[in-house]
Amino acid sequence: MTRATTAGASVRPADSLDPAQDTFPKLVVDNATRLADKVAIREKHLGIWQAHSWSQYLAESRLIALGLAALGFARGDRTAVIGDNRPPLYWAMLATQALGGVPVPLYQDSIEKEMQFILDHAEARFAVVEDQEQVDKLLHVRAECPRLEYIVYEDPRGLRHYQEPFLLSLAELKERGAKFATDNPGWFEAEVAKGAGDDLAVICYTSGTTGQPKGAMLSHRNLIVTARNAIEREGLRESDEVVAYLPMAWVGDHMFSFSQSVVAGFGTNCPESAATVLSDLKEIGPTYFFAPPRIWENILTAVMIRVDDAWAPKRAMIRYFLDLARRTERARLAHRVPALADRLLYALGRVLVYGPLRDNLGMRRIRVAYTAGEAIGPELFEFYRSLGINVKQLYGMTESSALICIQKDGDVKLDTVGTPLPGVEVCITESGEVIVRSPGVFLGYYKNPEATQQTLEDGWIRTGDAGVLDRDGHLKIIDRARDVGRLSDGTLFAPKYLENKVKFSPFVKEAVCVGDGRPHVVALLNIDLAAVGNWAERRNIAYTSYADLAQKAEVYDLVRHEVNRVNRSLVEEGDLAGTQIRKFLLLHKELDADDQEMTRTRKVRRGFVAQKYAPLIEGLYSGVDHVNVEAQVTYEDGRVGMVRADIRIAEAEVAGAGAAR
Repeated sequence: MTRATTAGASVRPADSLDPAQDTFPKLVVDNATRLADKVAIREKHLGIWQAHSWSQYLAESRLIALGLAALGFARGDRTAVIGDNRPPLYWAMLATQALGGVPVPLYQDSIEKEMQFILDHAEARFAVVEDQEQVDKLLHVRAECPRLEYIVYEDPRGLRHYQEPFLLSLAELKERGAKFATDNPGWFEAEVAKGAGDDLAVICYTSGTTGQPKGAMLSHRNLIVTARNAIEREGLRESDEVVAYLPMAWVGDHMFSFSQSVVAGFGTNCPESAATVLSDLKEIGPTYFFAPPRIWENILTAVMIRVDDAWAPKRAMIRYFLDLARRTERARLAHRVPALADRLLYALGRVLVYGPLRDNLGMRRIRVAYTAGEAIGPELFEFYRSLGINVKQLYGMTESSALICIQKDGDVKLDTVGTPLPGVEVCITESGEVIVRSPGVFLGYYKNPEATQQTLEDGWIRTGDAGVLDRDGHLKIIDRARDVGRLSDGTLFAPKYLENKVKFSPFVKEAVCVGDGRPHVVALLNIDLAAVGNWAERRNIAYTSYADLAQKAEVYDLVRHEVNRVNRSLVEEGDLAGTQIRKFLLLHKELDADDQEMTRTRKVRRGFVAQKYAPLIEGLYSGVDHVNVEAQVTYEDGRVGMVRADIRIAEAEVAGAGAAR
């Protein structure tokens, strides 16, 4: 491949590791000695936080490993790990690695068909799962997964009468481990010592945006060196606390909650459930936090809903100080000194608004916070930074061990993902694609040499993203390279860029823009039920369901205002001014991973959506003002149903250069 521009280290730091600390089990053994009584991981259970030290972390992992050995676990075996973020599941991953095996975390909300593919493809022989829900899924697909021999569950509720001989509780597994330890003294320590940095540490399956997920193979060296370089760059330390609430199957959680935690020795905190994350956040008071843009948006939406419901004088005061904070932060980002009056008022706002708000969100102690996955809106970014929360953008992918670029403290730009981490080289090819070389570059895709050859060449990863490097070495991602197209008149069309702009609105949850080869751009949108529902209730607009609310004329007017705002902003975007949205519709249902419309990491499967909703897209390009649609939906219990709706089509206001075009 031909490289055009480059940023990052011209000479990468040595990837060497101390042989005594070149695997995660060896690092945990060291932590258990050096940080024996320090809290390694916490879990909230029945409203009470249960803490486990590094010595307990090792002891629990050791018992699980020995229990697996008692079942006949051999080096190279795979262990599927499925469930919410729970200490025993992290211990199960470490236990698997200690025996020379490979953990394969799966998304806990995957439907049976998705699980069956990964279990069979990864050749998982063991599975450690959270509860009855996951056990039932595996029992239903076990016939199609002949290599799966044992299923171990943590939570015994509902499983008392299950009689399958290959099914056992985690408590029983640890009992077997204790007996195995008595009969085989020194076994665990000997197995840990056999491990090496280049051993396979985990197989993380990609989200499968364009097809079946691919299993990215990452070594201990990949993850440890990447974690170490990021820790040094970001100044992370043993005293930090992180919240583990995103799927364990996602490489980001594996980096933040497992790899960096083990390498740096800081604490990981597991909320009671996905529904209690925000309330648990207040109790944890993390110093280190990651959230995708959608989570940051949800938090802001909840804040603004409460502000709108506040007493009028209080609402006016909050809005005044939030506007002041944004104005002050814009000056800081532009490396300008804010006006004296603004600085004085900001100090007052810190006492009256910013400090109490950070406390209420559980973010007073945060030193480092990240967002990634999609571009975050400038307004959203400014809001959190203006409160004094050090939110920064990062960029990475599964194949790079999660981390490529991170914005530096004091060098943050709204439209970039920062500069490469130490040891990382980023280049832009002549075709505009971002390629990467680093110590974190994966070993390849499991049992898929063709895909590996397409992605990995001479140590460089083809990211599939189109981007540019600015004069300061910051990387700016434009769109997925394969998604960038042109309108029928030759105008450049970057759908993800437009979609992110639309999703900056608190009222829009998802967006799919269509325009490649077409005369103009149209959009299929999902409303945010919480935000729009609150907006409707305050205006006495009655509705019965998501579909009913989405088709209200008042809601269309609300969303039209947001689309028009995007169109006006595109006037300043030069070549993209001609890609303003001409028509849009509000979908009758939310795009859902269970319906194959999105991946488990909430990336839109663009091709599938275009095929499934082809009649709606054709309606947007015709002269009709509504379209009848019938779509299949999959419910949480696996049942399939049909949803029928009469969907409105609305026109947006095209501004400036776009109108002329």
